[in-house]
Amino acid sequence: MSKITFLGAGSTVFAKNVLGDVIMTPALQGFEIALFDIDPVRLKDSENMLNNIKKTAGSTCVIKAFSDRKEALRGSKYVVNAIQVGGYDPCTITDFEIPTKYGLRQTIADTIGIGGIFRNLRTIPVMLDFAADIREVCPDALFLNYTNPMAVLTNVMNTYGNVQTVGLCHSVQACVPHMFEHLGIDTEGVQAKIAGINHMAWLLEVTKDGVDLYPEIKKRAAAKQSEKHNDMVRYEMMLKFGYYITESSEHNAEYHPYFIKRNYPELIERFNIPLDEYPRRCVEQISRWGKMRDELVNDANLVHERSHEYASYIFEAMETNVPFKIGGNVMNTGGLISNLPREACVEVPCLVDRSGVNPIYIGNLPPQLAALNRTNINTQLLTIEAAITGKKEHIYHAAMLDPHTAAELSIDDIISMCDELIEAHGNWLPKFS
Repeated sequence: MSKITFLGAGSTVFAKNVLGDVIMTPALQGFEIALFDIDPVRLKDSENMLNNIKKTAGSTCVIKAFSDRKEALRGSKYVVNAIQVGGYDPCTITDFEIPTKYGLRQTIADTIGIGGIFRNLRTIPVMLDFAADIREVCPDALFLNYTNPMAVLTNVMNTYGNVQTVGLCHSVQACVPHMFEHLGIDTEGVQAKIAGINHMAWLLEVTKDGVDLYPEIKKRAAAKQSEKHNDMVRYEMMLKFGYYITESSEHNAEYHPYFIKRNYPELIERFNIPLDEYPRRCVEQISRWGKMRDELVNDANLVHERSHEYASYIFEAMETNVPFKIGGNVMNTGGLISNLPREACVEVPCLVDRSGVNPIYIGNLPPQLAALNRTNINTQLLTIEAAITGKKEHIYHAAMLDPHTAAELSIDDIISMCDELIEAHGNWLPKFS
């Protein structure tokens, strides 16, 4: 019996999407689905929920929950990762409160920036523990990483964990439908090409019947900038740099030095930037969980429709040898994007079949796009250097090279802020405390 292991299975809503998809896929019937989480209550919730979906769907998948991570992984063919180390309280709160004291504001703080750096530093040791278990009990497994910060964690698993890893983010498949719906353009028959880095990949080409749609897209986007909406940062970047970005405006506001600025507070209003957005979402999700739990866990007739998450389609393509194209995060081996560093993790189209996940060569990005990507890659690579070497100065380097942080704070303040964050995180960062 083939086996899929889900690490972080207490993420019940996400487990429903990814593993519910598996349960609903004919080619994956008979698979064992192994669940692991450090929270036994949430683990039991997800087990009950998936068994309800299985019963309603008449599936032959076998659902098993494990309290021992190594046993959950033993013999797995596929491993899905969706953990969050440190949670909202205390770690996310810390990632926002201390930078705010220094005048550095954030929106999501889970990718780069000071929040992304520290989320990486507390997650990388756990990921390397996963990698050690995988090398021991399922060395040939394909590891699908859904945890942010996507680029750094996927890079670490491939480079230092020696585990075959692809990172998956739904921003790629949502990119064109989201924008076209907002601009009132029909997506039927549209062809798109997307590549770059995670959360900053670029819609390089978008055509219909061979006709370039960008002129019409930019015309409609420019007209929308006179009214308040939730995509103003991305439209501004497209209008100034020429191409649309995959990830949302609230994310991209903090990836660049142009939008969240103490000396220009009017930019927050002008571009409709939701400061402290991620903590707000966390509080709302926590308050809603009781009602959601009843709906998900206790509904014996729970049904599920296959989502747009890539995981089940990857498994299906590898099991059936029917090719499927995804946007995947992989190492820039062989220079898939030739004007980005070889040691970076890039997001490119990949063809999946029985042979695995096969990235597609892109070549050079337009120079301004590669330059923007490199500003974020700099911080990613220095964060990895800090985590692997244990040298605190590389944390400072990563923060000093972050575009938003560097635009707002002096070197002395950046170092002082990092020191406060290291102290506040305490046991989450034992290598640096």
